[in-house]
Amino acid sequence: MSEAYFPVGPGLGPEENFLSLDDILMSQEKLPGRAESALPRLAFALGQGAGADSGDSIPEGSKLEIPLWLAKGLHDSKRRIISMELPKIYKEAWRTVFSADANVVDLHKMGPYYYGFGSQLLNFDNPENPEIAQTILQNAYNEDTSALVARLDELERALFRAGQKGLNDFQCWEKGQASQITASSLVQNYGKRKFTDMDG
Repeated sequence: MSEAYFPVGPGLGPEENFLSLDDILMSQEKLPGRAESALPRLAFALGQGAGADSGDSIPEGSKLEIPLWLAKGLHDSKRRIISMELPKIYKEAWRTVFSADANVVDLHKMGPYYYGFGSQLLNFDNPENPEIAQTILQNAYNEDTSALVARLDELERALFRAGQKGLNDFQCWEKGQASQITASSLVQNYGKRKFTDMDG
């Protein structure tokens, strides 16, 4: 049976998977920033209007809210075109709340791609990057899953499902309920690559 759409998983870490619908939607999330130099012909594209006096450019020092994909394209630490600020949910006050009790925060309401978007923020020069990385690495082992899944962001949901499946498969194998152990696709691909390297 052929399906019209085969789900493509989101990219993990600082890179996006442009075939993943989740990553495409995540790259549309807005980032606050400031124009460090004039940005000609971008006012209309960023919804700043086409002012006749500004010549359709964004003046230096203007505050911006731009999508992640554009921020990554314009961010250059050498030329200082734009500077990015952290969204409020990644700032120290929110990180303190997460470290105290992550269960009180509904990440899906705050941003459906909290972890994926947070990992993309590590592309920008920010002194708080180590703390952000530590916060997004937190996990939720041994939690009541019934209430938890509804509040997860999209990447968390995918990771949670994969983790639950792996845990269930392992427990079945441990109890002798698995008919056959199968190798991971990563291991199978590694073996194929290793043998083709030896043939050449």
